[in-house]
Formats: sequence, structure tokens, C-alpha cells
Amino acid sequence: MTKNDEKLLVEFETRMRQLMYLCDMLKDENEQMRRQLGQKDDAVAALSSEVKELKTKYDNLKFAKSFSSDNSEEREQAKKRLSKLVRDVDKCITMLKA
Repeated sequence: MTKNDEKLLVEFETRMRQLMYLCDMLKDENEQMRRQLGQKDDAVAALSSEVKELKTKYDNLKFAKSFSSDNSEEREQAKKRLSKLVRDVDKCITMLKA
């Protein structure tokens, strides 16, 4: 092998090691980003669950407040909703007995 060939081989080996190092760095970065994405997904799921729970509480509060309202239209709607809920419960009880 000539000196030029040896020099090219050493340069090739150096660049190959740099490339392998960069590849390892990118793999580590990719794994870290995947973990962060998983954490973000968990946070989004928790917040979505909290939003759903708060919406339910808000609807229930609005429903309860409608009974004490001076507005007869709101009171009538609340009574209809309550009647529907009672019918649904009665249907469930009937299905459980069958």
C-alpha cells in the first residue's frame, strides 16, 4: 500500500467513526424524544379526562341551579330532563330484573 492509500484509509476510518458517533447520538436523541412524546401523550390524556369530568360537574351544577331559577322555561327543561333520567333508570332496573 502506498502512503496515499494509507492516508485515504485513515481518513476514511476517521470519518466512519464520526459517522457512527453521530448515528449513536441521533439514536439517543430519538429515544429521548420518544419518551417525551409518551409523557406528553399521558399528560394530554389526563387533561382530557379532567376536562370531561369538569364538564360533567358543570352540567350537573347548571342542572341543579335551573331548579332554583326564577325562569320558568329553565325550570320546565330541568323537569323534563329529570323525568327522562328517571325513565332511563326505570328501564335499567327493568332490564336487570329480566
